[in-house]
Amino acid sequence: MRYTWAKLRLCRREWKNLFGSAKYSLGQKVVAPGQHGSNMQRYSEYGKLLRNKQVLKRSYMMSEKQFAKIIKETASKYAKNHNIGHDFAVFQFLERRMDVIVLRAGFAQTIMQARQMVVHGHFLLNGAKHNVPSTFLKPGDKIELRDKLKKSALYNSSSKSPAKVPSWIKVDRNAYAIEVLNFPQKGEIELPADVLKVIEFYARA
Repeated sequence: MRYTWAKLRLCRREWKNLFGSAKYSLGQKVVAPGQHGSNMQRYSEYGKLLRNKQVLKRSYMMSEKQFAKIIKETASKYAKNHNIGHDFAVFQFLERRMDVIVLRAGFAQTIMQARQMVVHGHFLLNGAKHNVPSTFLKPGDKIELRDKLKKSALYNSSSKSPAKVPSWIKVDRNAYAIEVLNFPQKGEIELPADVLKVIEFYARA
């Protein structure tokens, strides 16, 4: 089940701005939501692992089913077959999603907005209309904004965005296009949670 309610509530639950936008800044709201929020500051070891997992999952706005599949199946199998760390494989699959690529390119302000743009069919993937935000992209894939949206105020402002773009993608803001150059690499994107602890959480479950 995907969370569709107040996003600020999620940030308060996890004690941090999960989405980067100033809209979700906690300010003085440093207490978890709910009647007993002020009493929820101490966790067991399992509770700490759970909260760490929730932070990462919610930052990418994924359902539990989607997220768990990446951790336990997709990334695990890929790591073994390509002789890389399980945590690095998780990072790569999270960052290879189409909605995340749109966000990293600076065409969206939050992951929710990026997902909505993709779902509404705003972009072409390799020349064809595509509306599945969870698609894993690979080097050589190209995303381009549909012609009828290139004059939209929504994208006119994002085309001038000073967003720092990761080295594995190339953005042509004049053409409203993105090209995937390589697989995501460590060091350019700081994840909000410890991936190894996420893996440990599912190993315990």
